[in-house]
Amino acid sequence: MAKSNLALVTPATVIGTVDNRPRPPRRRRNAEVRAREYLTDPEVARLIAAASGNRHGHRDATAALIAYRHGLRAAELVTLRWDAIDFAHGRVHVYRVKSGSESVHPLSGRELRALRRLKREQDPASPFIFTSERGAPFTPAGFRKMVARLGVAADLGFPVHPHMLRHAWASSSPMTASIPGRCRPIWATATSSTRCATPSWRPPASRTSGRIDPTPLNLCS
Repeated sequence: MAKSNLALVTPATVIGTVDNRPRPPRRRRNAEVRAREYLTDPEVARLIAAASGNRHGHRDATAALIAYRHGLRAAELVTLRWDAIDFAHGRVHVYRVKSGSESVHPLSGRELRALRRLKREQDPASPFIFTSERGAPFTPAGFRKMVARLGVAADLGFPVHPHMLRHAWASSSPMTASIPGRCRPIWATATSSTRCATPSWRPPASRTSGRIDPTPLNLCS
């Protein structure tokens, strides 16, 4: 039965488009914003010093320190739990995203002291290491915004994001990871399962020849 109150109307715009709609600006390439995608050791020190001046300075400085020392992504840092920390033996169990290999990293004395203080002062107590004022765990977006603000406070002169801490660690850390039954360098456990995911990660070059040694150095033997 036909409905007499319905009629076909010609659309005023093309389907799927809106006339005179402003488009958001395109994202600039990283090379147009900064000359490199990693931080140097002095820049990391300035970033941590700037974090110490925040309202929750010790928490923020410890987060930047742990992310740098262990090459953690934002998602890996915010999901770090207290049961992953072995205070007695100075170790941390690192869980990797993007199908990365889990590993056990040694903790330095500076890291152990910072984590012990953070655990004592955490209120309310939480199974997660890095939490907000309300006791909820940090989110990757929250950590990214915090690092961006720290880059401005440290006056580094270019925008900073958390992955630059991971790249900074990869270019300077000679530490190795101890895994039961085998020993692998930490940079090997931090890479993604896909070759193209992190193309800038390479084994450290030889100090004498400057060439990359394809054989990982086993310091546990």
